[in-house]
Amino acid sequence: MMPTPKYKRIILKLSGEVLQGALNYGIESNIIFSIAEEIKEIKDLGSEVAIVIGGGNIFRGVKGVNGGIDRATADYMGMLATVINGMALQSALEKLGVFSRLQTAIKMEQLAEPYIRRRAMRHLEKGRIVIFAGGTGNPYFTTDTAAALRAAEIKAEVILKATKVDGIYSADPKKVKDAKKIDRLSFIDILNRKLKIMDATAVSLCMENKIPIIVFNLLQKGNVCRVILGEKIGTLVE
Repeated sequence: MMPTPKYKRIILKLSGEVLQGALNYGIESNIIFSIAEEIKEIKDLGSEVAIVIGGGNIFRGVKGVNGGIDRATADYMGMLATVINGMALQSALEKLGVFSRLQTAIKMEQLAEPYIRRRAMRHLEKGRIVIFAGGTGNPYFTTDTAAALRAAEIKAEVILKATKVDGIYSADPKKVKDAKKIDRLSFIDILNRKLKIMDATAVSLCMENKIPIIVFNLLQKGNVCRVILGEKIGTLVE
């Protein structure tokens, strides 16, 4: 008997850095196909899956600004990077026989559908994976904020923030030896302690719309399914 998922409709937030794997830049094919397989598994459980994807493995707006590029221009360049990642993920999903739709916040009809809320929800109802690229379509906003915004718009029950670490720590575990993992936090804790797991705008949006966030390690195989089935993995923010 197939186990019943705890969450019916989810937003999976993927950072660009996760896609690059061991590479210094770009997309590692083994990683993206592994992620696609995990997405297929949770779809097969019966969950409706929408994905918001970052672009930091190709271009990050902040680095562009540091290099002398105008902030708005750099952010738009970062949005284009998310579209490249979205196309790669869509291709990997379709090679596994998973129907998907790529929607972008900036119109580019030759590559993807424009983001239309009702159309996205209809795709989900029909069992298609929906990939949201292009961030919010506006500079000065992160893809974390895009994830919170899309989650509120499509009435997602949870945001799964997939990272390279197994949750939120009291300090950066790479820099602080005795940093402790935190199993549960409130939105206010995140804001007051200035924990940089998501930006303040994204956290505030989730708090206002009562959308919990689960931060977990994507690179440990099977974790996405475990989270969907309600296992206590990573850090829950609510």
